[in-house]
Amino acid sequence: MWCTRAQSLTEKSRAMKQLPGNIKVLYFASECLEPYVEIITVKDPKHRLSLCSSLDSEAEEPEYLGETDSVLPVLSDHSLLLDDHHLERLAAHMPARTQGYPWQLVYSTAVHGSSLKTLYRNMAGLDSPVLLVIKDMDKKVFGAFSSDPFRVSKYCYGTGETFLFSFNPDFQAYRWSGDNSYFVNGNWQSLQIGGGGGRFALWLDADLYHGASFSCPTFHNAPLSTQEDFIVQDLEVWTVHG
Repeated sequence: MWCTRAQSLTEKSRAMKQLPGNIKVLYFASECLEPYVEIITVKDPKHRLSLCSSLDSEAEEPEYLGETDSVLPVLSDHSLLLDDHHLERLAAHMPARTQGYPWQLVYSTAVHGSSLKTLYRNMAGLDSPVLLVIKDMDKKVFGAFSSDPFRVSKYCYGTGETFLFSFNPDFQAYRWSGDNSYFVNGNWQSLQIGGGGGRFALWLDADLYHGASFSCPTFHNAPLSTQEDFIVQDLEVWTVHG
């Protein structure tokens, strides 16, 4: 009987299709994420897709294009905040999967008014990365690239592609540190990016008028704004439109 059972198991294992070496099945879970499984293709050790992982799992580096081989995003609408200088620096830090697609303005305080509820509503049904750009009353431009569109959620969401940036006037980018997975969290009262220790890398209120920026473990960033508490002058959200 034992031999028959062993033979049966051997036959089943032979029948199972072996995954190619460049395919990985990853399981993710953390206090701020619902558990999920994701299948990814690994191109090579130097260019590997980064995904949001638990604190105990080993992270892989996102695939980015350098400044020499990046392509400037094409904006399908006029921007009050972004010029070619901004786009050139940002393009080098955006994931390769966003290259070659036009960027569409999905929300602007100048067009849609100042309302977080409207921002969420404009992003309903989107399934693409977004770029949040803010200018404060001190004329400083900063923001965040989010791997996922902003939405209301009980849990944090996003992946290791998410990063912060600021122009002061020199460009600074802050990528995922790997310390936690508190990328983005949205509710009707506020939008929060990054976190840990009760401090957010970027926080906006329901009116998209008051904001705050602190150093936080998610990105090991410096405050993005001139003052930790700031007033929003203009705000735009762009999304990849493939």
